[in-house]
Amino acid sequence: MRLRNAVCLFSIFGGALSAATLPKFREQTIATDLKGGYQVIAADVNGDGKPDLIALGSNMPELVWYENPGWKRHVIADGRSRMINVAVCEAGKGTIQMVLAEGFSSEAKNSPGIVSVLKPKGDPREPWSVTEIDRLPTSHRFRVADIDGSGKKVVVNAPLTAAGAGGPDYRGRTPLVYYRHGEWKRILIGDQNEGVMHGIYVTDWDGDGRDEILTASFVGIHVYDLGAGGKWTRTELTKGDPAPWPKSGASDVAVGHLAGRRFLCSIEPWHGNQVVVYRQEGGAWRRQVLDASFVEGHTIQAVDLYGDGRDAILAGDRGKGGEAVYIYTAEDQAGTKWVRHPLDVGGVAAASCAVVDLNGDGRPDIACIGSSTANLKIYENLGR
Repeated sequence: MRLRNAVCLFSIFGGALSAATLPKFREQTIATDLKGGYQVIAADVNGDGKPDLIALGSNMPELVWYENPGWKRHVIADGRSRMINVAVCEAGKGTIQMVLAEGFSSEAKNSPGIVSVLKPKGDPREPWSVTEIDRLPTSHRFRVADIDGSGKKVVVNAPLTAAGAGGPDYRGRTPLVYYRHGEWKRILIGDQNEGVMHGIYVTDWDGDGRDEILTASFVGIHVYDLGAGGKWTRTELTKGDPAPWPKSGASDVAVGHLAGRRFLCSIEPWHGNQVVVYRQEGGAWRRQVLDASFVEGHTIQAVDLYGDGRDAILAGDRGKGGEAVYIYTAEDQAGTKWVRHPLDVGGVAAASCAVVDLNGDGRPDIACIGSSTANLKIYENLGR
């Protein structure tokens, strides 16, 4: 096995997806010129009801999108520098806007963390306007969330490190903030996380109709929840990798379900080599390393391949010599046995993957962007 740093938290019950029923996938390369490919997200950019693909490369001056179904390339914004993440937010009347982070470096002193709002001027196929709204050092991960259940989503900004931090220890408290659409004023969620905070995930964790925010950092995986009176609470789920700082904690996190019970997945430690599963036993989470052979794990997803409520794990390695995407399936009802299946080995240095039905056949497809391979690939789910 090749995973060196990915982790998953599981509360598992019921049946599991059999290795024999793993779908067939048809591979298609969309682009090969995405230098420093870092993020791919799916969104209906032109409002035609089909999910398009937005691709961000940290070594590119252009933020681009590819139009479904022919995958024609369009430029959203040019003249950018060291882009790191983009999020899509609804702007009303079927239109969207984007929030972009650029000027990124893992060393806070070299990372102004420029945050800008991108708006279409009319035809989304033409260049968009770019308006700076904030500067927060090492701004790194953007996600949208409905934190109060109103349906009005905010944009969450998770910087990589504290403002004065530097490697290799990155000591300091790392802030987590958000922006309300239209107001674009920075609002603090909390700064309890320490060291590198590499991954965030948005989900209704407690089933109250509001989104909570999961974070993966040097001090583990935590849930941030907005309570009464606008006060945020932070709850530890797991400390992640038990190795000493700065090899501790978690790097990326996702949430899935298996036979009615949810689980968490994470890369551990930062840019790590392990895929781990946590199963809940007597109120505690048991840590099980599934794979410890990644060179530099950088993306993880929970994927319901058949729409039956049983998620598999999708994990990507972007490290040199380890370029790959794998799918892991549970082989027993307790979730104690997992099997790894190669989706793409050597073809993409997967820094980010998106899971979405691209062709409208009801099956989730997979899109992955490669860093050193500079490519964007689609894996069409052909079913059983």
